[in-house]
Amino acid sequence: MALLQQRKHEIISDYQVHETDTGSADVQVAMLTERINRLSEHLKSNKKDHSSRRGLLKMIGNRKRLLAYIQKQDNDRYRALITKLGIRG
Repeated sequence: MALLQQRKHEIISDYQVHETDTGSADVQVAMLTERINRLSEHLKSNKKDHSSRRGLLKMIGNRKRLLAYIQKQDNDRYRALITKLGIRG
C-alpha cells in the first residue's frame, strides 16, 4: 500500500511550492490523495477489510483539514490544487 519512492518524487516535483519544498500542505494533500485513491481501489475488491477502511477515513479527514488550511491561506491556490488533483466535484 505504501507509495514507491519514484512516485513520491514525481508527486513532490509536481506540487512543490518552491525548489526545496518537500512537506508543504500542497505536497501533503497530493500524497494523501494518491494514497486515498490506491486504498479505495483495494477496498473495492476487499470489502471486509475494516481496518483499512478506518485508515482511509482518517486519511480523508486529514486531507480535509489540510485543504481547509490552504483555503484559509490562499483561495486561488486552493482552487488550483483541487482542480489539478480532480477532487471535490
